[in-house]
Amino acid sequence: MQHRGFLLLAVLALLALTSAGTKKKDKVRKGGPGSECAEWTWGPCTPSSKDCGVGFREGTCGAQTQRIRCRVPCNWKKEFGADCKYKFESWGACDGSTGTKARQGTLKKARYNAQCQETIRVTKPCSPKTKAKAKAKKGKGKD
Repeated sequence: MQHRGFLLLAVLALLALTSAGTKKKDKVRKGGPGSECAEWTWGPCTPSSKDCGVGFREGTCGAQTQRIRCRVPCNWKKEFGADCKYKFESWGACDGSTGTKARQGTLKKARYNAQCQETIRVTKPCSPKTKAKAKAKKGKGKD
C-alpha cells in the first residue's frame, strides 16, 4: 500500500515538472550558440498600447522569425525613432521671427540595424521671458 502511494506521488511530481517545462516555450533566444543564423534583421520596437511603453520587436533571419520584448521610452522623439541615439549640441539662440530655437545632433549609435540619419536638426519653442525675481523683500527695515 505504501509503495502505491509513493509511486503515485512520484508520477504526479514528474507530471508537474514536465508541464512547467512546456510553459517556457515563449522564451526567445537572440541568435545564441544553438542558433543557425548569424545575421538577424530587427524591425522597430512597436508598443503594445498607445505610442510608448512595453512592446515587441520582430526579427528575421532567413526563414526564421522571432519576437523579443522591448520598451519605447515615453519621451522619445518620433521624428527620428527610439533606436537612433544622437549626441546633441547646446541649444542655439532664439529666432525672433519663428519663435523657436534649434540644435543639431550627430548619430552616436544605431540599435538593431535601424536606418538612421547621420545628422538631425530639432527645434523647440523659445521659453517665455522670465520675470524679474526682484520682488520686494520684507526685511527688518524700519517703516
